[in-house]
Amino acid sequence: MRRPGAPSRREFLTVATGAVTTALVSDPARRRQAPYDLLVKGGRLIDPGLGVSTIRDVGITDGRIAHVSEDIPAGQARQILDARGRIVTPGLIDAHVHVYEGVARFGIQPDVVGAARGVTSLVDGGSAGAVTFPAFRDHVVEPARTRVFALLNIAESGMVVRNETAHLSGLDVEAAVRTITNNRDVLVGMKVRMLAGIPDGQDVEVMRRARTAADRAGVPVTVHIGGQSSPLPQILDLLRPGDVLTHTLRRTGSILDGNGQVYAEVREAIANGVHLDVGHGRGNLDFDVAERVLDQGVTPSVISSDVHAGNALGPVFDLPMTLSKFLHLGMPLDDVVRCATATPASIFDFRASLGSLVVGAEADVAVFDMVEADVTFVDSSGAARTGRRRLAPYATVLGGRAYGSINS
Repeated sequence: MRRPGAPSRREFLTVATGAVTTALVSDPARRRQAPYDLLVKGGRLIDPGLGVSTIRDVGITDGRIAHVSEDIPAGQARQILDARGRIVTPGLIDAHVHVYEGVARFGIQPDVVGAARGVTSLVDGGSAGAVTFPAFRDHVVEPARTRVFALLNIAESGMVVRNETAHLSGLDVEAAVRTITNNRDVLVGMKVRMLAGIPDGQDVEVMRRARTAADRAGVPVTVHIGGQSSPLPQILDLLRPGDVLTHTLRRTGSILDGNGQVYAEVREAIANGVHLDVGHGRGNLDFDVAERVLDQGVTPSVISSDVHAGNALGPVFDLPMTLSKFLHLGMPLDDVVRCATATPASIFDFRASLGSLVVGAEADVAVFDMVEADVTFVDSSGAARTGRRRLAPYATVLGGRAYGSINS
């Protein structure tokens, strides 16, 4: 039985074609003289990168943002996407997903959790390693319409096997550096998973190898915590400004010490430029832990879904649902949007202007309805909370074209 307020399987899997085709209005008479190909009209634009949170129109030409203004006349665009009464954001960036479908464990098809849900850029969280990345590039990145980037797993196999970091012989620094160097258009970071299967005491060495490879390749490290045998502060010692600590709000192995307080070392790491990521997933978001952390004045700077085939029908569903959970936990809407736009765009070198609708940027735009109705939010432990609003994807513009329209 579907939980109240949760999207059905049909809602989840269906691209919002109906919304796009009804929202777009074309006028053939304007085709030749109109300066804008597409105008997103009348929505509340929330763009932390621009410092904007108010009604704005967005004009798009040749796949890029051409103008953002209080009022762009409708007659200046060939097509209009009516966003009145809706929320407009830069295309969302989900900084932690698993989309190596059919190869890595639990991989899901990228466009299902990407452009169809207002998420124009995905960062796969280490599904592929140096040995398995070439096929990931050919069979996932190239065919996808959503922009797909990736973190390279320090383990050569990636997540094709269980506990991939359990054997040091499979962690080849040279291969990792070479693979990132040769694929910088896709690989934007290093991923290391602190798993329970790593023999006691070897987790620090696993981390050291990931650190060495990342430094040599000139990319940040994202560290999955929760299964490390060494104290968390020892792992934090190897993080640098711009690195990401993910799964920080899980029930066990979180950033809380034995007294329920945020580790002093975590606060120090944040002050030094380390980012806290949610990475919801099937086991990594606990409402009680999240409330305890937020109440202590510590907030994640990145909100990601860690969506994959094992949680896409619940409890995660997608990034908009994950963001909605943090609205329910009390984070302001503008801050929640920042965690899925401007901040991940500042962490990773996507080699494109993403995460903000600044003039000249890639024209990736998401339009959402704010559904005001009872909704049941469920965390990774199965605990349920009843909320009153959620972000529901309405339309997506990807590279200047409305995703799901006949012209996309």
